Formats: sequence, C-alpha cells, structure tokens
Amino acid sequence: MLTYMLDTNICIYVMKTYPPAVREKFNALAEQLCISSITLGELHYGAEKSARRVENLNAIAHFVARLEVLPFAGKAAAHYGQVRAELERAGTPCGPHDMQIGGHARSEGLIVVTNNMREFARMPGVRAENWL
Repeated sequence: MLTYMLDTNICIYVMKTYPPAVREKFNALAEQLCISSITLGELHYGAEKSARRVENLNAIAHFVARLEVLPFAGKAAAHYGQVRAELERAGTPCGPHDMQIGGHARSEGLIVVTNNMREFARMPGVRAENWL
C-alpha cells in the first residue's frame, strides 16, 4: 500500500549522496514509496540538460525501478487547481511543480517526503515529512 510520494529534491539528494539513514528507511518502506509523473519529468529534464546526461539518465532508471510512478491525471489536476488557487488567494504561491506534486499527493491521500518543507507546509491539506 502506498503511503509516501517522494518530491523531486529528495530524489535528487538520495541519488547523489545516498545517505545510510535514508537508504535504510527507503529499503524498509520500499513498497510504500512512489513518485508523481511530474517528478519523473523533472528528473529527466535535469538529466537532459546536464553535462553527464547518460550517467544521470541511468541513475534515474535505477532509482525509479523500485518505485511506482503515479500518473498525474484528472483527480490530481483538480487538487492542484485547488491548492494553487488557495495559495494565490493567500498571497503565498509556490513553484508550479511543487504545487502539482503537493496536489497529486493530496489527491491520493499520500504524504510528501521532501527536503523543502517551507513550500509544502503552506499547501492546504498536504501532509509532508522531511527524512533528512
């Protein structure tokens, strides 16, 4: 059963440094972890523009192999629209991809795992944890 949706920044951090404490947690909770197709797109974008394109694309493939990738579809889009509108009304908008990931996680009842609590903590109804 899925419980956690990994944010892009936590994926990048883990792929680059793979700290033992986080590695153990990922291994223990492997069946509960997923990423949004939005995150996968961001990871690919970063790899495509990097100097080490092939190496980074291979790292992404290896990292994502153990994760379920949830498609960003209608329900996620509706939650994203709500989150974005509420944040704009409050005068505290976030980055569009963060709001999409937050809305996607909220639509699935998942907890966002991120190293960017400042953004996700402002999103109404989005639960977030920092494992670092």
